[in-house]
Amino acid sequence: PDFEPDALELLRRKKQRRLVRWHPDQADPRAPAVRGVVRGVLVQDQDTAIEDPREARVVTRRRPTPEELLALAFAWRVVKHVKSNAIAFTTADRTLALGGGQTSRVEPVRTARARAERLGISLHGSVVGSDAFFPFPDGLEEALEAGATAVIQPGGSTRDEEVIRAADARGAAMVFTGVRHFRH
Repeated sequence: PDFEPDALELLRRKKQRRLVRWHPDQADPRAPAVRGVVRGVLVQDQDTAIEDPREARVVTRRRPTPEELLALAFAWRVVKHVKSNAIAFTTADRTLALGGGQTSRVEPVRTARARAERLGISLHGSVVGSDAFFPFPDGLEEALEAGATAVIQPGGSTRDEEVIRAADARGAAMVFTGVRHFRH
């Protein structure tokens, strides 16, 4: 990426401007992510993992359809960039609703659902990506009630079996990746 000559000429006329040329090849993916927090800094590894949801473990009786797998792959890519605890309702090619930054798993689902309803966006037939496991069935149940048909999440809760039973009871497909995307 670079500046077009005409754009560069226009930008240089502005008094208060800062232009930065940067190329993705210059970034070191091993460099830690550093973020300011109250009276300190948070240093954490970059989340550069790219997993293929087709390799995730199906944990429900119903397997995701090919269309759901495409949507789950997209949801998984989206949710890793949302502030944790993150939920992404998506289709294969668009984000429908996001929820994140809450202290529970059910609240981001409710936030995303409320935003979708307020904007007149149907979540019927969507899938859900969750950056962390569902510790209780309530968040999953709320997502399915909103219209989601399949879920991708890391798994790893002590109550995974309870969450899987809740998905099975509602005919949903669910896959576990074994990888947690938790962004602070």
